[in-house]
Amino acid sequence: MTLISEHIETDTREKILVVAERLFRQIGYQKTTVADIAKELRMSPANVYRFFDSKKAIHEGVARGLMGEVEQAAQTIAAGRGPAASRLRELMKTVHRMNTERYVGDSKLHEMVEIAMQEDWDVCVTHMLSITETIGSIVSQGAATGEFEVADVPLAAMCACTGMMRFFHPQMIAQCATKPGPTIDEMIDFVIAGLSPRGKAN
Repeated sequence: MTLISEHIETDTREKILVVAERLFRQIGYQKTTVADIAKELRMSPANVYRFFDSKKAIHEGVARGLMGEVEQAAQTIAAGRGPAASRLRELMKTVHRMNTERYVGDSKLHEMVEIAMQEDWDVCVTHMLSITETIGSIVSQGAATGEFEVADVPLAAMCACTGMMRFFHPQMIAQCATKPGPTIDEMIDFVIAGLSPRGKAN
C-alpha cells in the first residue's frame, strides 16, 4: 500500500468516526445505524464496513478518541512543573471535569458509556490503566523528591485511582451526584494525606 492510499484510508476512518460521534450525540448510539453513518458520508454501508467490521468497532473507535483526549490532558498535567501534590490535584479534578462534561451532561454519550461498560470493552480497561499509570508517574516524582512517602508506586497509584472512582467513572459520577459523600477536594485531600510522609499532610 502506498503512502498516499494509506493517508486516504486513515482520513476516511477519521471521517467515519467524526460523523458517528455526531450522530451518537444527536440521536443516540442505539438508534444510530451504519446506514445512517454511510448516508451522512455519501457512501454505501458496504464501504463503511471496509474500514470498520461492525457498528461496535465504530463505537469503540469513538470511545477510544474521547478517552484519549482525557488521557492526553492528564499526561500534560503530569509532565508539568510544580509540586507533585498540586499536579495530582489538578489531574484528578481535570479527569472528573472532562468525564462529567462529556458523559454525565450528555445523556446520549452517557448511553454509549453504559453500553461500553456492560460489554467490558478492552478500550475501557486500557483507559483506566493509562490514567493509573499517569497518576503513578506523579506519585513517583513526588516520592523521588521526598514530597511523598511511598513504598510501592504502582500499588499507591492503583489505590489513589480506586479511591477517586466515584469522581472518575461516568456512571458513578451520575449516580453519586445527589448521594451523601465527600466533595472531590475532600477526597483528594485524603488521597494526598495518604501519600505524604507520616506526620506531614499537604
